[in-house]
Amino acid sequence: MKTLTRCGISLIALCAASWSVPVPLLAADFSGENIEWTIPFGVGGGTDVWARFFAPQFSEHLPGHPNVVVLNVPGGGSITGANQFYNRARPSGLEILGTSASTQYPAILGDPRVRYDYADWTAVLASPTGGVVYVNPDYGVSGPADIEALRGEEIRFASQGATSLEMPVLLAFKMLGLNVKPVFGMESRGAGRLAFERGEAGIDFQTSSAYLSSVKPLVDGGKAVPLFSLGVVGADGEVQRDPSFSDLPTFVEFYEAATGEAPSGQAFEAWTALMLAGFSLQKMVVLPKDAPADAIEAYGVAAEEIVNAPDFRERAGEEIGVYDQLVGPEADAALTEALQIDPAIRDFLINWLAEDYDVRI
Repeated sequence: MKTLTRCGISLIALCAASWSVPVPLLAADFSGENIEWTIPFGVGGGTDVWARFFAPQFSEHLPGHPNVVVLNVPGGGSITGANQFYNRARPSGLEILGTSASTQYPAILGDPRVRYDYADWTAVLASPTGGVVYVNPDYGVSGPADIEALRGEEIRFASQGATSLEMPVLLAFKMLGLNVKPVFGMESRGAGRLAFERGEAGIDFQTSSAYLSSVKPLVDGGKAVPLFSLGVVGADGEVQRDPSFSDLPTFVEFYEAATGEAPSGQAFEAWTALMLAGFSLQKMVVLPKDAPADAIEAYGVAAEEIVNAPDFRERAGEEIGVYDQLVGPEADAALTEALQIDPAIRDFLINWLAEDYDVRI
């Protein structure tokens, strides 16, 4: 389901209307070409799984059937690879970037390490996603009724960084009163999962694609216990159950059951804003805005054909989750909206990061 709110929906609708019957310019031809798709994370994380799901489909649907090669450039919670792409990518249409919430959040907060500017990129595909928090079964926890058992533990969490994808998860831990000690510096969420599997972390979080491919087998084998999904922020602003994990409570449901009251206040407002900015459009395919217009058009048309394939939802449900994809101008308009955040919420997040993690922005 689509999760955007605010007045931007009307803008997106107008753009979508103009895109409803895609008519490619036909000039773009990628015959014999290699398209380099930079993924600013290590192998095995959610964004890597997502990219490798889409890469062969782009190869099939782009004119000339080019070879789409995924290039992993991990580091800095995606900032390293995104900066490299921004500085080096030629506007040829042969270089694209896959972004994630870990790329969006630092840009929104004004992280001084960020050298890229989303205003110089065009989005041609945007994928909403969800995610699941799970714990080591040794804690003896199966749900919100066991929250006190978790609160009594110091739990390690392998994280990419305080301003990365995990930011709403870290905020959720704080709201629940958990004594979670993040260990920053993971190259990807995949590296965090491996730390969990080795027993170096007691709690973990993965986005839908990585959870379905790599964590569900752990759950089925009794090696992990899911606590809650992040849920999906609906068009009415309410948090709904994730269609990919409809049997799991959302964070809001888990919080209410654990504390006896609904989440509220600045922390919850900030959490909701992070969900809109980082999960409603979590993973995106972007390329330089000054790439040839026919190349940008070709990517949008290819994305449209991919997501409209009769078996797409079934295949996506097994690998990346059941979510409506945004393509072409619709994706680009949604990106512009998602990067807007209330200044008061931004100030709250900056103060929280400084107080809890000594991260200065």
